[in-house]
Amino acid sequence: MTVESTDVVVIGTGFGGSIAAYHLATGGARVVMLERGPWLTADEFDHDFQLGKSYTRVFDFVIGDGMSVLGGNCVGGGSVVYFATMPRAPEFVFRRRGSLDQPMWPAAITRETLDPWYDRVSRALPIRQQEWDRVPYAGGLFGAACHHSGRTANPSPAAVDVDRCTNCNWMMAGCRFDAKRSMLLNYLPGALEHRTEIRPLHEVQRLTRNADGGYRVHYRVVDETDYRVLHDSGEIDAKIVILAAGTAATPVILQRSEPDLGPMPHAVGRYFSGNGERLNTAVFDEDRVREVLGLSREDGPAYAANQIGRGPTVACWDKLDGDLPEFERYSLEQLYFPPGLGTILAQVPDATGPSWFGREKKEMLRRWQSWLTVFTMSEDDNEGVFGPPPETGNAVRLSQQMLGTGPLSYSPTKNTWRGWELSDADVRDILEKDGLARVRPWTNDLVGAYTVHPLSSCRIGDDPRTSALDDTHELRGHPGIFVTDGSAVPGALTVNPALTIAALAERAMPGIVRAAAARGVDVTYHGTLPEGVRSSARPVVAGPAPREG
Repeated sequence: MTVESTDVVVIGTGFGGSIAAYHLATGGARVVMLERGPWLTADEFDHDFQLGKSYTRVFDFVIGDGMSVLGGNCVGGGSVVYFATMPRAPEFVFRRRGSLDQPMWPAAITRETLDPWYDRVSRALPIRQQEWDRVPYAGGLFGAACHHSGRTANPSPAAVDVDRCTNCNWMMAGCRFDAKRSMLLNYLPGALEHRTEIRPLHEVQRLTRNADGGYRVHYRVVDETDYRVLHDSGEIDAKIVILAAGTAATPVILQRSEPDLGPMPHAVGRYFSGNGERLNTAVFDEDRVREVLGLSREDGPAYAANQIGRGPTVACWDKLDGDLPEFERYSLEQLYFPPGLGTILAQVPDATGPSWFGREKKEMLRRWQSWLTVFTMSEDDNEGVFGPPPETGNAVRLSQQMLGTGPLSYSPTKNTWRGWELSDADVRDILEKDGLARVRPWTNDLVGAYTVHPLSSCRIGDDPRTSALDDTHELRGHPGIFVTDGSAVPGALTVNPALTIAALAERAMPGIVRAAAARGVDVTYHGTLPEGVRSSARPVVAGPAPREG
């Protein structure tokens, strides 16, 4: 087998991987990016949920013991499948102590010190505050219900070009109109302009250390149709490695590498957070929406517009108060969750029989256009732990695409349940007031808790006992390995985490570039930002292959 060689290998192409690749490549380093999923662009994002279309190709749904994780599995990672809601974490988040009663965040990182890095990402994507006159029906309904119950709701900041957006609400399966500002439209094109090579369908299995102190990355090629099938294997040597494979994959790669690399920090694969996420489905009474809120649409119905819109556009912020006790702070967002999990896990309000299947559920499904899903993001207790890694990848694949079982175990503590119960009560108080709707939380019976924003399985911190990374994002005891994805975030944020993940990656880059230079890479940190492009496209030539070693 021929072993290739390059300066830097970046594992994963989402927010953390794309930002790292861009800055290293623009600084002169030779960069190869390995991505487990396929490379799709706008014309390949489908407006249906058939098996084999973009919906199943670009997602990774891994069922654990008590927690299931839904994430991106494609070039661009989570940025391709996210709803582009991009708030900054509240100031109190950076002062959290958790149930361990010690600072969760490094002392060097506060909201004030992270704000300049938030600013950089906001310019690069870009991110804009949405206005009420551009909020679609579901956001308007949630905002009106919040106001009616005496609460404050606001349009959320978003990385969406609303002039290009058609409100089709298929953005979860990839934006066909390139209105959503994914990494396909900024950092990745910028990295490609500087001769970065992106290799889709390359699943990294483990890392080993070379005699010169560099690393060898071992991968398998994934079948483009059946992700259970792995083809050729390969190896690439690099002076530094950036792990950005996602919170549910990065710790698994490191755990599988331990026999070769030596002991991992205790926190690798521990302190996982589901961002305290919880979902409730409300079934609205159209007559009460008209009578109580005074809402109607051009063709007559009061609402009946569940699928029209663009993900979450309005959030209720009244529980983001730093003076409240920890585990009692959370935000609520109106959300459209497409058919599949949303219809399966939604429970029937006031059911006399089974709550999530049967005759009453069938009747509830007939009224799907009158649904509204409310998404809670709270402060959980970092109670997730990854067990022994599977033989390959981060999961045992159960189907050709999308579905697998993984080694994550999660048992919610009383602290986590307190946030969920309080938020559930608020959702009911907002949406059931004066008979507007009937609300029920999604069932945990099938897949346990669930998250679309996994965090913290290799977190940064000052205490080596509870953090896998120092505040430069370098893996403790393994110089030259850095982690820049959501697994580096210390804990739940009470808001959508994408902007914080990206800001932390931006913050880490000057130090990572210096570390690369110290390890013999001819690279300089320039601090530029990528110029956005209007449409996603694969280059005819992705860049030169790394030289053989």
